[in-house]
Amino acid sequence: MGILSNSLSLTRYKIVGNVPDSLWPEIQTRLLKFSFRDIDHTADERSFGWVCFDNMLDPAWQTAPPEKGEYLAFALRLDTRRLPAAVLNKHFQLFLSDYMADLKKKGIQNISRQKKKELKEMVKAQLMAKILPVPAYFDVVWDMGKNIVYFASTRPKILELFEELFARTFELHLEPQNPFFMALNILGEEQLSKLEALEPTLLAL
Repeated sequence: MGILSNSLSLTRYKIVGNVPDSLWPEIQTRLLKFSFRDIDHTADERSFGWVCFDNMLDPAWQTAPPEKGEYLAFALRLDTRRLPAAVLNKHFQLFLSDYMADLKKKGIQNISRQKKKELKEMVKAQLMAKILPVPAYFDVVWDMGKNIVYFASTRPKILELFEELFARTFELHLEPQNPFFMALNILGEEQLSKLEALEPTLLAL
């Protein structure tokens, strides 16, 4: 769900260190450098990158700029193709059966394991090209005054992808503002070992 939805899952980050003043004029250029690339007409399994906050189909910010007053707003788009293993195995066996029948006509009875692997990859590529990628997008809102970044997801793999792409794009690192990190900021690094040793308490009876 997007940030403008009635309800959503949200992760809050704090930018580690200071943001250089020279970064702000480069925001849109950096977003464009790591913008989303469409894979509808390819066989690629995954594509991800930044898109316009106002339009997930706009990776060039022609709809609206990322600047929204004291905030920056953009989105992470992730398109993924999924090929079920059962489908791949079925079509590979069909292809292999026809392939071996043709070879036997030429007097060849067997093929190497490496050749089978190559044939399976070829079948996979052909099937992947027929599957439409499933799009997903996750809003990002950056409070420039407080150096706080809000990301509309709590899924670990999506958070990891977002953190890595954010660091590559802006050369800045994010620190999740979960209870652990917030406690560490209050108590100081000298209490790190004690925080790491804490175990959750079950309060329900």
